[in-house]
Amino acid sequence: MKKIVIFGGGKIGSMVGFLLGTCGDYEVQVGDLNAESARAAATLFGGRGVAVDFTNRAQVTSFVQGAWAVISCAPFHCNPMIAQCARDARAHYFDLTEDVAVTKEVIALAASSSSAFIPQCGLAPGFITIAANHLAKPFAQIDSLRLRVGALPLNPSNRLGYNLTWSTEGVINEYIMDCEAVRDGQLVRLPALENHERLIIDGIDFEAFNTSGGLGTLAESLKGRVRNLDYKTIRFPGHCDLVKFLLQELQLREHRGELRTILERAIPTTADDQVVIFVSATGTLDGRLTERIYAKRVLAQSIGGVHWTAIQITTAAGITALVDLFAQGKTPQKGLVRMEDVAWDEFISNRFGRLYA
Repeated sequence: MKKIVIFGGGKIGSMVGFLLGTCGDYEVQVGDLNAESARAAATLFGGRGVAVDFTNRAQVTSFVQGAWAVISCAPFHCNPMIAQCARDARAHYFDLTEDVAVTKEVIALAASSSSAFIPQCGLAPGFITIAANHLAKPFAQIDSLRLRVGALPLNPSNRLGYNLTWSTEGVINEYIMDCEAVRDGQLVRLPALENHERLIIDGIDFEAFNTSGGLGTLAESLKGRVRNLDYKTIRFPGHCDLVKFLLQELQLREHRGELRTILERAIPTTADDQVVIFVSATGTLDGRLTERIYAKRVLAQSIGGVHWTAIQITTAAGITALVDLFAQGKTPQKGLVRMEDVAWDEFISNRFGRLYA
């Protein structure tokens, strides 16, 4: 069996380990700063969990030795060093990061690696990129490509209409950093929390607005072929104005640690969530202006006798499907592998990718 090490024994790392560790094809170990979290995650699939400090190069280096693949479910700022250690150990590397600067560091490392580097292969970027590329492929000319994703409570009960379903640090980063987009054929950067719009999906009212990182490498890949391309986060109406109040009027943009403390103290988690996905491609198809849409809501559910949240399912399904497809030789086998290199039909028919279907 192929040996896989996972950095991070939290919500996402636990399900990634569970899916890979129970399928019978991989030997999986989990490392986390909290030894108890690592052991709890590994217990789900009968594996091994150990304490690993993600910021300690010696510990990271030791953990990746002999691994066929390294999966980082660690905080995004830890990924450059984890990726360096994976490269040095000649292990294949996978991560979930949405941070643009971190991804550029990982891409630079891929250029000097003898193994494969597959960053940003969770939900957004990740699955959303594969779905958007699939919708856009048939068009002779793409006028607009809109990617929208939201991780939301199924039954919102506070003014933000939000629960902490994944990384608080990641959410704050998305709300603050500039956003990559294509406007009139040119790569541009847009401010987060702007370009507000209304969406109706399954008869439910949502809002969407700019957030950072969701496009992955798609803007660069489609430059010259798409006129307008952007990514926005989906929330319940009113959320964006309240976040602007926190970040701008209360000046918490400059105090991320304080904002994280406030959110984690006041906003509860939930096990009853939903992931809302909307992709729209508009352009010329068979000589006519045409729109193709993919819209879906994924709900929390029980898998293997364990209750998993929607954000766990969609994120873990993305990265485990990529690991599986890579192991089967269905993606490029060396250097940087982009989500645009992944075939929709292969992904959605994969045993893990099918969780989206």
